[in-house]
Amino acid sequence: MTNNKQQSNGSHIKLSVLKRLGSYLWRHKGLLFLAFLLMLASNLLALVAPALSGNAIDAIELGKGRVDFDKVIFYCVLMIVFYILSALFSYALSILMIHISQKITYTMRKEVFDHLLDLKVGYFDTNQTGNIVSHLSYDIDTVNASLSNDLLQICAGVVTVIGSFIMMLSISPVLILVFAVTLPISIGFTKYKSTKVRPLFKRRSAKLGELNGYAEEMLSGQKTIKAYRREERIIERFDRKNTDAVDAYYEADYQGCMIGPSVNFINNLSMSFISMFGAMLYLFGQITLGNVSSFIMYSRKFAGPINELANIMAELQSACAAAERIFELLDEEPEKLDSVDASELRDVEGQVDIEHVAFGYTHEKRIIHDMNLSVKPGNIIAIVGPTGAGKTTIINLLMRFYDPDSGTICLDENNIIEVTRKSLRAAYTMVLQDTWLFCGSIFDNISYGKEGATLEEVQKAAKAAKIHDYIESLPDGYDTILSDDGVNISKGQKQLITIARAMLADSSMLILDEATSNVDSRTEQQIQDVMYKLMEGRTCFVIAHRLSTIQNADLILVIKNGNIIEQGTHDSLLKTGGFYASLYNAQFDT
Repeated sequence: MTNNKQQSNGSHIKLSVLKRLGSYLWRHKGLLFLAFLLMLASNLLALVAPALSGNAIDAIELGKGRVDFDKVIFYCVLMIVFYILSALFSYALSILMIHISQKITYTMRKEVFDHLLDLKVGYFDTNQTGNIVSHLSYDIDTVNASLSNDLLQICAGVVTVIGSFIMMLSISPVLILVFAVTLPISIGFTKYKSTKVRPLFKRRSAKLGELNGYAEEMLSGQKTIKAYRREERIIERFDRKNTDAVDAYYEADYQGCMIGPSVNFINNLSMSFISMFGAMLYLFGQITLGNVSSFIMYSRKFAGPINELANIMAELQSACAAAERIFELLDEEPEKLDSVDASELRDVEGQVDIEHVAFGYTHEKRIIHDMNLSVKPGNIIAIVGPTGAGKTTIINLLMRFYDPDSGTICLDENNIIEVTRKSLRAAYTMVLQDTWLFCGSIFDNISYGKEGATLEEVQKAAKAAKIHDYIESLPDGYDTILSDDGVNISKGQKQLITIARAMLADSSMLILDEATSNVDSRTEQQIQDVMYKLMEGRTCFVIAHRLSTIQNADLILVIKNGNIIEQGTHDSLLKTGGFYASLYNAQFDT
């Protein structure tokens, strides 16, 4: 009973996937109609040829030694012309289907990428980058290959099967009875195996995604792997994941490949029965030799598409599994849209009020319990505490990467739930510990903080961040191209470029999450004054482990287990001799 239910659910999912794929095709219905006409013309011309072949055979009078060469030549030439025209239409159809499938691939890939940008930050926190990239590349390419090849074969096969059946019916209704036995067997076997194979192809796609995710993760951490001499351990893990992927491929392909030969065997049996019964009908004068020949050719055309369908069933199952993974991603809940009456934040002063906020990334575990905080415009708020205390979580809530489970956060007395995310995030400039640079020039990376920035403005920001001299020492200066994520420069230089980007951005508030963690102590001292100038007149939230960098903060929040256990200035917290004092003094312990 359970197994039947699972099979029913599997069929339902498959039909829904095909329906959604059909919606992509329907967007190009004009081109599809043209493709249908080409397919119809190509297959109908090919279907006439066997009848012409039979007429040519019947032009030879067996036993009398007479041959009507004019008829034979006429039918043969006509048959060749029809085959040539059919091939030309088929070629044009193939080109058109490739064009349609490329359009669909472009649309699908664009929709997936756009949807990824609309997803909540939490999705990327819980899914490997390599697996996500696998959706954009492997899965969509698999669907594209099926649309351009398999779909064409299926559609052409339907026309051929129907046309062949009509022609066979017109020649000998009796011989068609052979298919009444073999055809149900072929269909039943194909349907049974397809139900078993589809989950295997979905598992194959999933295992490949896991392998890609692991490979991407390990390749990005090569220095750490080599430094800790973990090459053998990493290779062992990769081998296990690689073996899982290969086994999933083998199992899916093995089960899928059984369909084609089995159906081909059944179809060959039908050919044998038709030849045998056709010969008997000829001997009794019920059918001409030419019609027997034509019927056999039509029966091969009739059985051919069925056999082709069985052979490409594995590819279809793979495409359906890939499409299902794509649609699962597209069905991921995006970041909630702003309410219709959401207001735009303008002329932000920077007053922040947090009242009774509680939050957890999962329902089982709370990170923030009951937080209350009031920040005046222009204040520098430092957030310190042990790892996992909830420091970064507070930043995530301020930026609305996540919404609190309860309580309110207000900016300039506006509940941030009731303002647009775009205007809220525009009020902040962020410099994170994990730097992000894109493939492009240094100028492009710094000017990313301000649309339409001039070279003078970019240079001014770079000078303030103490990175200008280094940039000028490069052969191409500000036109130097940074490779993927800036791997051709040091981490400290990457951090300084992101700081320059922040300095260029014109926002009312700053978030600095370990912003100087990747620079040496001397450079940190050099840019400290510049950072304070950057923070002047702006509300700033600073997460820092080097407590010496936050001594001038207006308010220091000490977070532990999601609660503010201490708050005050640097001097006042040292005098109390509490948790902050122990953290500060620990820096000097040897």
